Amino acid sequence: MAELITIDDSGDPRLDDFRDLSTADRRPDRPGGRGFVIAEGTVVVERLLRSRYPVRALLGVERRFHELGDDLDRVDVPGYVTSASTMADVVGFHLNRGILAVADRPVPPSTVEDVIDGARVLAVLEGVGDHENLGSLFRNAAALGVDGVLLGAGCSDPLYRRSVRVSMGHVLRVPFATFGSWPGDLELLRERGFRIAALTPRADSVSLRQLRDQTPEKVALMLGAEGPGLTGEAIAAADIAVRIPMPEGVDSLNVATAGAIAFYETRPPLS
Repeated sequence: MAELITIDDSGDPRLDDFRDLSTADRRPDRPGGRGFVIAEGTVVVERLLRSRYPVRALLGVERRFHELGDDLDRVDVPGYVTSASTMADVVGFHLNRGILAVADRPVPPSTVEDVIDGARVLAVLEGVGDHENLGSLFRNAAALGVDGVLLGAGCSDPLYRRSVRVSMGHVLRVPFATFGSWPGDLELLRERGFRIAALTPRADSVSLRQLRDQTPEKVALMLGAEGPGLTGEAIAAADIAVRIPMPEGVDSLNVATAGAIAFYETRPPLS
């Protein structure tokens, strides 16, 4: 059970894990930093407490701790209770959500083989460097029955604070891993029976519904960065190029929206 400790001094060293979250070169969740995972808000903190990520501590106003209820029984860590103003002094900005939790990243991280094992539908991303787009893709993947997310070249860190927040904490439950070689490691999917489908508006692509009607047993849906989309190398490495049919004059969608449509069209039936 979390031990609740009241703290009024923003300079207390016990709060250092939460300090200066708005200062870019000191962000503890940045790649190359201390490797922390930071959850904001009651819903996301609940998902962190229920995840495999080892929680270090919580910081928040008293009301938010009460909202967590029995979830606090899941961890034996300190929960620092403070005022909204003291919390703002620590993190560097006013936090409307009123509570934070900090966790370490699992060691070792998941591998591509871990994510592939037992999967039926995978999302494969290339160049998705925008943290909000990445978080939205994870949220859509969780909602629409995607079994895992594999990251190719140019993708941002799913455990960056903004991605975790936008995903509503679903990056903490959807398995993900990063390819070591791109796009060469796509062959690992093909060896495991996946049909690799690249989403692109190119004229030589086929309708996404054609892929659905062929009902491949296993499918990996590749999506690229918003704007440029997938590289030619990634499309060439796929088994099929597919598009979402759109009226004349419209040739693109937000990548998270495109992902949601593709996930819905290709997922197995959900009960």
